[in-house]
Amino acid sequence: MKKVISSLLIFLVTLTAFGQNSKKNYPKNIIFLIGDGMGVSQIYAGLTANKGHLALERIRNIGFHKNQASDNYVTDSAAGATAFSTGKKTYNGAIGVDATQTPQITLLELAEKKGLATGLVSTADITDATPAAFIAHQIKRNMHDEIAKDFLKTDVDIVVGGGRKSFDQRKDGQNILDSLKAKKYQIVESLAEMNGIKQGKFVYLYAPGDPIKFSEGRGEVLLDAAKKSMELLSKNSKGFFVMIEGGQIDWGGHANDANYAITEMVDFNKSIAAALDFAEKDKETLVVITADHETGGMALLGGDMSTGEVKASFITKGHTGQMVPVFAFGPGSEAFQGIYQNTAIFDKMKAALRLSQK
Repeated sequence: MKKVISSLLIFLVTLTAFGQNSKKNYPKNIIFLIGDGMGVSQIYAGLTANKGHLALERIRNIGFHKNQASDNYVTDSAAGATAFSTGKKTYNGAIGVDATQTPQITLLELAEKKGLATGLVSTADITDATPAAFIAHQIKRNMHDEIAKDFLKTDVDIVVGGGRKSFDQRKDGQNILDSLKAKKYQIVESLAEMNGIKQGKFVYLYAPGDPIKFSEGRGEVLLDAAKKSMELLSKNSKGFFVMIEGGQIDWGGHANDANYAITEMVDFNKSIAAALDFAEKDKETLVVITADHETGGMALLGGDMSTGEVKASFITKGHTGQMVPVFAFGPGSEAFQGIYQNTAIFDKMKAALRLSQK
């Protein structure tokens, strides 16, 4: 009898292990949301200002990543995003290149090689560090014109952000938007026009440089672009990868402006909620949410969940070396528990989508 029970237990354990590694547990899609500069304090400040709740509370698989650059204990957004996009530690300021300045294939490029649909969405300049690191390969983050030209080397399906002047007001006189139009992209001129698109590739650059703050009237461009990305990219039967950035949480930290950071956090939360809603319904989508680093050394000194009041202080106008949280939801999300290097996020997402670098 003991032998029978023992054999049955071994069978059940093997069956469970097989199930965990079977096709059913691999996601078809990944929605990767980056709250630039979003540490634990920014999250809890946003939760307080939002009367005690954020969409992140719906997530059970949570970890932390160690985010040092190759040349500095405190990373910048370029090195942080390049770690996410390529799985390589690099120096501050690097865009899609490793510590020796050698270009590295990105997760977005690997997804395209496999035939997945892809997208980049940001509340920052689209040639800025975080989105740029997924599509460009340049040795310095301030090479905006060169980064914009790299957009012609991929077949990314959806691009939404600021930074239009790097595409149509360039020092070399080239109009990258005309070149993208020749590659069958729709060049969108308004939020209403973007919301009306039913199919095809498009680029919507809604500001000449850096977009304005949410508190100054940016509107629902991040939420609408996130929803439109999910709607259109999900039409691809092979799946999709999209990176969605709440870029100005970071800027609030740099300015030591708690209200700025908090309003951007609450705006970012809407896109997190939309991604989780999509994944809950879809059942084949992995949602990963993290930050590249924390900005400002934000400390919460008081608050009121009922009124949304937050009292905060900062210790620096730069970044800090704090570990930052990782939240994951959907098939494969268990892999994101624990403490690991920021480069492991690339490894985990690559494995989840079964992407090959060959």
